[in-house]
Amino acid sequence: ISHTWFLSIIQNEFRTGKIDLDSTMNLLEKLQISFDFAHVKHVFKKTVDKRKAHTINIEDFRAIYRTIVHRPEFHELFRAYSPNCKILADTELIEFLRKEQYETEACETTALEIILKYEPIEEVRKRRQMSFEGFIRYMSSEDCSIFKNDHRTIYQDMNHPLCDYFISSSHNTYLISDQLIGPSHLWGYTSALLKGCRCLEIDCWDGSNNEPVVYHGHTLTSKIPFRSVIQVIDKYAFVASDYPVVLSLENHCSPKQQEVMADYLESILGDKLLTSTIGDTMVTQLPSPEALKFKILVKNKKVGTTEEGMLRRDLDSHGETGEISEFENMSDEDETNEKAPLYPKSDSSKRKSEHRPSHPPRKKAKIKKIKIAIALSDLVIYTKSEKFVSFEHSLANQKCYENNSIGEVRARKFVTHSAKEFVSHTSRFITRIYPKGTRTNSSNYNPQEFWNVGCQMVALNFQTPGVQMELQNGKFLDNGGCGYILKPEFLRNHNSTFTPHNVGRYGKPMSLSIRVISGHQLPPSNLSKTNKADPLVQIEIYGVPEDQAKKKSSVIKSNALSPRWDETLSFTVQVPELALIRFCVEDEISLVTNEFLGQYTLPLLSLSKG
Repeated sequence: ISHTWFLSIIQNEFRTGKIDLDSTMNLLEKLQISFDFAHVKHVFKKTVDKRKAHTINIEDFRAIYRTIVHRPEFHELFRAYSPNCKILADTELIEFLRKEQYETEACETTALEIILKYEPIEEVRKRRQMSFEGFIRYMSSEDCSIFKNDHRTIYQDMNHPLCDYFISSSHNTYLISDQLIGPSHLWGYTSALLKGCRCLEIDCWDGSNNEPVVYHGHTLTSKIPFRSVIQVIDKYAFVASDYPVVLSLENHCSPKQQEVMADYLESILGDKLLTSTIGDTMVTQLPSPEALKFKILVKNKKVGTTEEGMLRRDLDSHGETGEISEFENMSDEDETNEKAPLYPKSDSSKRKSEHRPSHPPRKKAKIKKIKIAIALSDLVIYTKSEKFVSFEHSLANQKCYENNSIGEVRARKFVTHSAKEFVSHTSRFITRIYPKGTRTNSSNYNPQEFWNVGCQMVALNFQTPGVQMELQNGKFLDNGGCGYILKPEFLRNHNSTFTPHNVGRYGKPMSLSIRVISGHQLPPSNLSKTNKADPLVQIEIYGVPEDQAKKKSSVIKSNALSPRWDETLSFTVQVPELALIRFCVEDEISLVTNEFLGQYTLPLLSLSKG
C-alpha cells in the first residue's frame, strides 16, 4: 500500500522519464520530508556519477528517498511493535507510546490524534492505523522532541515578586559587533527582543540639537538617536513575550537632555510605560511579572523614594533637577569597580603607622554629585539603580525596589568568598551582573556561576555566539520562552543556607542515563572535501560546581549522513533545578582538534523521557 501511495505522488513528475536535482528537491518537499540540501545533493551525485548523466529515473528516486528517509533505527523500532512489519494498529501504537516514550497516560485518543496528524496515506488513516511512512513522520516531529512539550508554554506561577525570577538580560544591547569601533544598530534591540530578552541596556549621551544619542561612550562605536531606540522597543517589546521589559539606562546626559529622554519615553511608549505604582503607593514588595504584563519599566538612578515621586505626579516638574551623592571609587558601569576592593575598607582598619601622629589621615573616598532631571527620575518606579556597597549595607538600608549592578570580576569574588550572603541578597533584591570592560571583543562570561547564586539579570552580549549564549538561549527556552523563569525555592527563601559549593540538604540527586543512538544528516565539516565527517557527541552538564561534567561518545568514521553510536552515557546530578544539559556534535579533525558541527542546550528538568 505504501508503494502505491508513493507512486501516486511521484509518477506525474516522471512523465518525461527523468528528473534533475532541483525537481528531486521539490519532490521531497512535496512528500513532506525534512532534508538537508548538501546530503541530498551528495546522494544524488553518487547516483548519477555511475552513468555520466545529470538526471535520475523513478527507481533512482525511490532509492534516494529510502537512503535519506528510511532510517534503520526507525525500522527496528517499528518492527518491534508491528507484527506484520507493515502496519501499526492503534493498540500497538499505544503500547509503543507507553513502553518507549513513557507516556503512561497514552490511550486510544492519543493514538488517534497522532495517526490523524502524521499518517500520510489516506486508506491507512481511515482504518485508524499507522504505516511506516506515518511512523517516520511522527518520530521526526516536534512531538518527539527531547524538549518537554508542556515547557513550551508558560507553566510556572507568574505571581511571585519580580526578584524571584531569572530574567533574560542583554548587555550594551545597541552593539552588534565589538565594543570599540563596531556599529551601534537598532537591530541589536529588535533581535534581542525577538529572542525573548526582557532587560535591555541603553547607554545615553548628550547629542547635537538637544537630541540624546545611544553609543558606547569614549569609543568609536557609531551613534543612534535615543528616540529611534525607543520607537523600536515600542514596536517589538511584546512580540515574543507579554511579560515586562526593563530598560536599564546607563545615563550620561545633562539634565536638559534627560528631560528630552523622559518626553520620548512618555510620548512614544504611551500606556506601555509604567509611570506609577500598582495599587498601593507604599512599596513593601515588588509586583509580579503577571501584574506588570505589557509594561515597560525604566531602570535608572532616582532622586528620593518612589513614594515621594508619586506625590509629585500631577505637578509640572519641567526644569527641576535633584542631586544624588555617591562614592566615586565604586562606579557601577564604568568598570572602574573591577579594581575596587571586595569590601570597601572601613576606617577602623588597623595600620602599623597609627602611633605616628605625623601620618596623613587616610584618604576619604571622593563623593561625586550626580544631577538628575526630576521628570526622568519620577519615571523610575520599581527599578531604582542603587550603588552596591556591601551585603550588610544592603540588608540594613536597601529598599525592595532598589537594584544593584555588579561587575563580573567583583561578583565572582563574592561567589567564591561570600556565597551565602550573595544568595541572601538576591533573594531580596534584583541584582544585575555585567561583563568586565576589558571584554572589548564582546566576549561573554559563563552565566551559570551567577545563576547559581540567584542573580536575576545576568547580562550577556547577545551579538556574540558561543557556549555562553547557548547556555543563555537554552535556559530561557523554558517556561514558553517568555524571558522569566521562576528561581528554585532555595534561591527565593530569605532564610536559605544554600550555596553552590556546598549544596547540603538542598541536593536532590537525580541519575540521568542518555542513550546516544544515531545522528542524521549532520552538517558536513567545513574542512572536509567530501560529504564526510568523523562525528562524535559530547554531553555536558552545567550547574553547581559538583554537577559540572562532560562525557564523549566514540568517533564514527566518515559518516555525516547517518552515524550510529548506540552508547549510553550516565550522570548523577545533585541540583537538577539549576542544571543545563548541552549536546554538542563535533567532527574529529585530528587527535588534538575537533570542529564544532552543532549543539542543543536545554534545562535538565525540561528533558523528556523516551
